[in-house]
This record gives sequence, C-alpha cells and structure tokens, in this order.
Amino acid sequence: MAAHEETIASDSFSIAWSAETIDAARHHLDELTHSATFKGSPRSQQFLRYIVERTLEGEFHSLKERTIGVELFQRSPAYDTGQDAIVRVTASDVRRRLQEHYGRYGDASEFHIQLPRGSYVPEITILNGSASQPETKTHPVEMVETPTPAEVHSATEIVPLRSHHHRWIGIAVSAAACLVLVLAGTALRRSVMAKPAVSLPPWTAILRPGHAVRIITSDPNVEELQELTRRNISISDYANHRFIPDDMALTIDQQQFYRFYQHADNAAAIDTPLAVSIARLASSDFPIEIHSARSLHITDLQNDDNVILIGSPRSNPWVELFQDQLDFRLVYHPELGQEIVENVNPRGHEQASYLPTARGFATGESFALVALVHNQNRSGHVLLLAGASGEGTETAGHMVTDRDHLVRLLQYCGLSANGPVQDFELLLELRTLAGEPSATNMVACHILSSHT
Repeated sequence: MAAHEETIASDSFSIAWSAETIDAARHHLDELTHSATFKGSPRSQQFLRYIVERTLEGEFHSLKERTIGVELFQRSPAYDTGQDAIVRVTASDVRRRLQEHYGRYGDASEFHIQLPRGSYVPEITILNGSASQPETKTHPVEMVETPTPAEVHSATEIVPLRSHHHRWIGIAVSAAACLVLVLAGTALRRSVMAKPAVSLPPWTAILRPGHAVRIITSDPNVEELQELTRRNISISDYANHRFIPDDMALTIDQQQFYRFYQHADNAAAIDTPLAVSIARLASSDFPIEIHSARSLHITDLQNDDNVILIGSPRSNPWVELFQDQLDFRLVYHPELGQEIVENVNPRGHEQASYLPTARGFATGESFALVALVHNQNRSGHVLLLAGASGEGTETAGHMVTDRDHLVRLLQYCGLSANGPVQDFELLLELRTLAGEPSATNMVACHILSSHT
C-alpha cells in the first residue's frame, strides 16, 4: 500500500478530484454497501450513499440533521429532531459498520470512508495516491449530538437479517440532481459491468428499437401534502399544478409545507437506484429519458414512447391514467390513512381486497404490483412498478430487473419467454421487518389482454 494519501475531509472538502477518481469512489461506495458488513441494514446503506454522493457533488452544506431527515427519510420540514432521532441513530450505526468493514478489509481497499463524530460529512481518503493532490477549501461543519448508548443499541436491534437479494438503496434528490446521478451512475456501470439487453417480457415490449423509454419517478411530497391538507389531488389538478384550491384556508403548518413543496421536487429514495438498474438493462445507445412526476406533461404520454411509472397513485398520480386497465388497484382509503389493494375482478380463491399491516419502515405485511399495460393510444406500453409502501415499490422493481426473479415471474404467470408480449399484472405480498423485506410471495397474476 502506497504511503501517499489524499483525502476529501469533513472540514476541508475538495472539488478538484478528476471525474475518473470520483467514478472510482462511487464504484467503491457500491461495493461497500453491497458488502457483508452493510448488507443487513438498508437504512444504513441508504444513509451512506446519501452523504457520500452529496459530498462528491460538493453539496456538503446540505448535510445537516434536519435536511437529511426531510430529504432522505421523508420527515416533515417542521419535525422535532429532539424527539425523532432517526438521523443520529442511523449515523451512529453507519460509523460502527464502517469501522468494522475497514477493520476486516481495509488492507485491500483503495479508498477509506469515515464519518467523524459530530458531523454528517464523510471523510473520503485515497490510499494509493492515484489522484492528483486536491485543492482544499475550508467550510464550517454543523455539530450534532452524539447518540446515547440506548440509541445506538436500538439501531442495531431493529436491523433484520438480510433478505434474499442484494439491494441498491438510493437517495432522495431533486429532479435535476436525480437525472445527473442516474446518468453518471449508468455511464460508470456500463463501462465496467456491461450486460446484454434483457430479452424477456416485459422488456421485449418496453425496450423496442426506434422507441424512447421515459422513466417517471414518483413525487413523495405530493403524498405528504395530501395527508397534511386531507385533500385528494386528482390527476387533472396534478397535471395542471393545481395542488391547493384557491379558496382553501391553510394552517401555518400547511402553509410552511406548501412553500417547501413548491420548491422541492424530490424523488423517493428508492427511485434513483431503480432508474439506474433499469437503464443498465438497455444498450448504451438506447434512448432513455428520466423525468420527475411533477415535471411531466400529459402530452408526454400521448406518443409512441414506452413509459415506466415508479410509485403508487398516491405518490405518482399519473398511474391513475392506467388503473382502469387493471384488476388490482392501489386505492387510498382516508379512514385507514393508507392505500390498500382492491381486486375488482376476483378469481378463484382471491380476495376482493388486500390490506397492508405495515407502512414504510415498519414490520408487518405489505403489497406491491407489477403490471404491463398499453399506453393511451395503444401504440406502446406502460410498465407500472407500485407498492403500498416504498419497500413494496422497491420489491416490484427488483422483481423485473433481476433476471432470476423475472424468469420465476413469467413461469408463475404462464407467460412465454419467447412468445408474443401479453399485458399482465402481478400482485406481490411482502413481509417486512423494520422496513426490510424478509420474504416475498406471488399472490396472483392476471393476463389482461390477448397477443399484441
């Protein structure tokens, strides 16, 4: 190991690293979060990716407890950080896992990532001296409270055993940052991990030569806005950006959040890595566009392009345009305060409705949908990946981007891997333990149309 070291430190951040070095750091981050040390905690994976990506992008000023709580963990902008210690507890768990990882594998590592106590800005060190010496600039770092032993203990207790697959947990970013991150991550992984395009449905319908693919990320803040105002935003109002009626009187808390909502077009934490996984399925010259739900226009869906909608109708209202083609529909019930799955065409022993018992980052049962339907003018297809929770949406995405799982999906639905494409919908049941899927079952599959 070379003696020369170069560091992006918590109190002396550099933006002078080359693009090649930053790509290498991101590749190390990918390997780190998939390592045995981190694979048991999706929340710590998510947190580590968030703080490292923000640091690499020079946005370390945003690495403050409240900002992380709002952007990463979807807390309200006015949440009480004294009562809700999720950021401090997760940071403590990440520190412990980093120390454990480099204690075991540090000698073989090109980079070291540390999270100094009292800060949420990571220190990233190159150990082989391959990059040019950074030009450093000093910036103040927000000091935070060190978690109590009880908080640290609780963080390790809620981490479940790892589920059956590796997951890439992403970050909640603005629409523009989301696009930059997706394209950067995709370019890196195509160069070092290129794989042939998937030749199985539904990708044979979505990835068609001569047709662009639009990936539409969700709008989790619109879900919180609807909960806060107790008003459902129709697809018509959402498309026209009429989020609040002119005659609606808002409380102080509602006004504060609405101002935040108008300026923060964030994607859900799982959307960015899912978009990258989808982009990796296509060849490097395949046209893929990524849009936030709020930036989309109805005319964007009225063409021959194929579309992938990420999220449920509550967080991605554009899904409503295609729900009439489905038997399984995610419908919000105000009295329950959540979305449930309604089965409008029960078959055999199927239920008429499926009620989740676990919401986001909780323990219990939840549901997710994977569906392939036609677009409005029937000249293309729409792939719907939706869950009653973020964990459900992520599970749906993994089901179609992992080849082994996709093969089992096709077998369960009785779909031919080589035959004509058929519209279908699959209902998934997932058990979650503290927000981590521990088991996934296929509940029902409906073929929705004849051969196209």
